[in-house]
Amino acid sequence: MEIHKLRSSNYILAIFIALITLSSCDKGVVFDEYVTIPDNGWNMDSMAVFNVNIESAEQAYNVILNVRNYSNYPNSNLWLFVDVISPTGKAMQQKVDCILADDTGRWLGSGWGNLYHVKVPYQVGVRFAETGEYTFRIVQGMREIDLMGIHNVGLRIEKAEVKE
Repeated sequence: MEIHKLRSSNYILAIFIALITLSSCDKGVVFDEYVTIPDNGWNMDSMAVFNVNIESAEQAYNVILNVRNYSNYPNSNLWLFVDVISPTGKAMQQKVDCILADDTGRWLGSGWGNLYHVKVPYQVGVRFAETGEYTFRIVQGMREIDLMGIHNVGLRIEKAEVKE
């Protein structure tokens, strides 16, 4: 009986690993990382920093902000300040309003348990002016010293399909 349980567990584990591997084989993805926010909150002076190598100035890209929030997050949105610094040091800052819940308070995106994931299109079909390493710095702009209820913030850059 114990051997049967062990084989069954190994079989389930093998399927789980295969699914993760297959889902991560997205050829259009250039960058996809998350920064985990501390349990004691996202301090207004703390930033999530992502360094991304852009290999082509001709390629169009989609830049997506990923936010994972807990169900006890007290707001329906999350203001983020996003700084983008080019390889030559040219900086651009934008304020982005990430809508996490609808008007009725229902969380948007996908969820599992008390954790919800929203993908926020930041720039769609953008071409970077130059190749090299770009730095993306993200700071919460909710005017709370330690913002509670945010689990991760992430950045995803993927090749855009340009329709001509």
